[in-house]
Amino acid sequence: MAKLSDLILSHPEVQSFEELEQLVAHLGESGEMFMEFDIKPDYRDTPRKWEWILEAAFTRGTSYG
Repeated sequence: MAKLSDLILSHPEVQSFEELEQLVAHLGESGEMFMEFDIKPDYRDTPRKWEWILEAAFTRGTSYG
């Protein structure tokens, strides 16, 4: 199971929620089965419904959006 906190820590180059969303989409396509949204992303552009958005990106992969 992937954790959002681990993903954010291992990719310090990601500087926005939009970039994080793409990273989560790629993770979903890579074969990862589950993702735990254990922290709220601390980006200036993080929307209120960030969990729903990231869950959709993880489920649909890069075809999302």
